[in-house]
Amino acid sequence: MAALRLYVIGGGAAGFFGAITAAQTHPTATVTILEKNRTVLNKVRISGGGRCNVTHACFDNRQLVRHYPRGEKPLKSLLTQFSASDTVDWFNRQGVALKTEADGRMFPTTNTSETIIDCFLDAADQLGIDIRTSCGVESITPSADGSWQIKLLTGESLTADRVLIATGGYPQRGSYDWIPEQADELITPVPSLFTLNAPASYLLPLAGVSVPMAAVSVVGTKQEQRGPLLLTHWGFSGPAVLRLSAWAARDLAQVDYQFTLRVNWVPDQNEAQLRATVQSFRQQNGRKQIFTQNPFGLPSRLWQALATEAGIVDEQRWADLPAKPVNRLIESLTNSRFAITGKSTFKDEFVTCGGIDPATLNLQTLESRNQPGLFFAGEVLNIDGITGGFNFQNAWTTGYIAGKNLGV
Repeated sequence: MAALRLYVIGGGAAGFFGAITAAQTHPTATVTILEKNRTVLNKVRISGGGRCNVTHACFDNRQLVRHYPRGEKPLKSLLTQFSASDTVDWFNRQGVALKTEADGRMFPTTNTSETIIDCFLDAADQLGIDIRTSCGVESITPSADGSWQIKLLTGESLTADRVLIATGGYPQRGSYDWIPEQADELITPVPSLFTLNAPASYLLPLAGVSVPMAAVSVVGTKQEQRGPLLLTHWGFSGPAVLRLSAWAARDLAQVDYQFTLRVNWVPDQNEAQLRATVQSFRQQNGRKQIFTQNPFGLPSRLWQALATEAGIVDEQRWADLPAKPVNRLIESLTNSRFAITGKSTFKDEFVTCGGIDPATLNLQTLESRNQPGLFFAGEVLNIDGITGGFNFQNAWTTGYIAGKNLGV
């Protein structure tokens, strides 16, 4: 019997993990990775600031899936086959030790993504996986005998017994038009994990200033997230904004990223508590200048900007502060509003919301229900997480399951 010809389209995290798993599980098969770019594992290389945030130290699947704005239900089922714990064990077996940082993110102890890339390339070499770069796919067509014809952009045609599509997201990764039609229509892909542009913000001169905890929300919706917030020369970034962009990805796409952002700089206090804090501070620090003394621990430049926005002038003392500026100051602290007019990619660590609906696949194998022999893994699926290693975990989990079943 001839060896099975297994092709993986996409030389990223999910593609490599699927190919390696397929080669390990089906040692008599030939496994080939087709990558349209000249290099492979590009997103692995740049992720985590070049350190590669491999996964997250959340080993309870029920808790882990809560970090995925889309795909929580199918991923919960998939994780029973390959979890975050399995990821750590897998890398340990490959000789790659991982470390956990205070926020739960896990990185190789070497602090470089090249460790992960070398791990995959070495494994692929030992398993005899053929890696072909500059091989963009033009079409995939099923044949009457159950095989697949893969036509490359170069004009070359290949015959595959099974195909795993792990091409990543859209629109950054190119069109999905060549993917054979599934039982349900493709869920329209839109970006997730992005920063917000606010060109008219009075805070632009404060680029680089950050606060450890703020609440950000989309005015007119229930979308709100909390966490560290970073001011940039184009608007807003930081974990709070990135989480907001992930959970509100589809809502924001519908309004073409034109909306009002509300920021509460002191979310741990309600209005009554704020007023009490201000009143107490005024009594104890009446002779001190407002610009140089703030009771909320905010960065001084930010505090001065918020105070100025409230109508407070330089050298004004706490004892001389009238009631109206107090009200405006509390408004600035709890209800700052900024016109958002677009988005920006976050350090090339973009993620796609949308893609292939997992409901169209067999969740035990990730094989297409109406296109036997066609499998999917990674970001091409409508499964995406917030930052923190969650998207790579999706790649390992789905790559493993698809690869294990690719030669069945």
